[in-house]
Amino acid sequence: MNIDLWNPKSFAAGHPHAQYDWLRANDPVHFQAEPEGAGYWAVTRWQDVYDVDRNFQAFSSEPTIMIQDAPQQSTNFKGYKMMLMMDPPQHTAFRRLIRQEFTQPVSAGRVPRMQELARQIVDEVIEKGECDFVGQVAGEMPSYVIAELLGIPLDDGRELYKWTEAIHTTAGGTPTEEGMVAVFKMFEYGRKVIDEKRARPKDDLATKLLQAEVDGKKLDDMEFLLFFLLLVDAGGDTTRNLLSSGLLALLDNPDQHRWLMEDLPGRLGSAREELLRWCSPVIYMRRRATHDTELAGKKLKEGDKVVMYFGAANRDPAKFANADRLDLSRTPNEHIAFGTGPHGCLGQHIARIEIDAMLIEVLTRMKNVKLKEPPRWLPSNFISGPQVMPVTFTAAERLG
Repeated sequence: MNIDLWNPKSFAAGHPHAQYDWLRANDPVHFQAEPEGAGYWAVTRWQDVYDVDRNFQAFSSEPTIMIQDAPQQSTNFKGYKMMLMMDPPQHTAFRRLIRQEFTQPVSAGRVPRMQELARQIVDEVIEKGECDFVGQVAGEMPSYVIAELLGIPLDDGRELYKWTEAIHTTAGGTPTEEGMVAVFKMFEYGRKVIDEKRARPKDDLATKLLQAEVDGKKLDDMEFLLFFLLLVDAGGDTTRNLLSSGLLALLDNPDQHRWLMEDLPGRLGSAREELLRWCSPVIYMRRRATHDTELAGKKLKEGDKVVMYFGAANRDPAKFANADRLDLSRTPNEHIAFGTGPHGCLGQHIARIEIDAMLIEVLTRMKNVKLKEPPRWLPSNFISGPQVMPVTFTAAERLG
């Protein structure tokens, strides 16, 4: 078995499950060579991924959650770190600034607005009978939602979403020059948000961040910009890629699709969680060993890179019965598509609401969906999902 989890080509049509299967069975903590890098330990079993993600004392998120070390961060970001690249207690303090906006009760209060947005999104394509499902449907909801949360125009949210695609595109496993350009475009836009919200503060998340304090000190411009980048970037990944990959899964498993449609309201919850397990939109997160330790019989040295592969963990037969079968009725379903521990996805409650609202609209209104041509996947070893996915369906009337 040729194992190469570094090369984006391994992810050219989704997760490389054959590689994952071999690794879980034969080498669950596998040393993966990294061109122009020190290499890293690839962790593929559910229990090992779970343990690493929760043990921040032994496995640190600093200096980065990306495989490749980023020496340019000290110059480009002036030494500042994004919240994802902090450990508690610093991470906890920054997370607390926005936690209230993403709690389950607050997220639940947004259900009517999510449903309204979902209807509008499907209305935009329903009369045509065809669309690019990623760009015109799946990517619209998260871009609108984060725009509303931050208090910026919805159309601007769509432009920001396009930049996030460039950020996640990799060439030979490394970020592209276009990705760094996109980051700086995001910063340029963020600086305009800073000026606007300081001049005309409103009841939105951007204003609240600019007024918030950590250890008695307000966020400075760079701290805000990194928060802004995180919210826009991470806010779209799971929803966009889950909806696209999830629709593909339903098309590939018509029996499961039929089962779901027999009672969509009653079965949507378990179906959504199974699609999250099955698709695992975030491919990996990296940690750094803080001291010499052992994992699954392998000796890890202080400073070693340790990379958790969520898609591999979520197909682990030691954790999930019939792990290689899509079972929309699966319960319990302890997938870790959102990560776990202190770095568990803060936006997972709102992501679930977005996913539910969009699935209901898509599955009930876009009848007889078929692929117009094979999807083209995002060339990335970090995020898994189609980049372009042309579909046809039975045209119908708008509701709005």
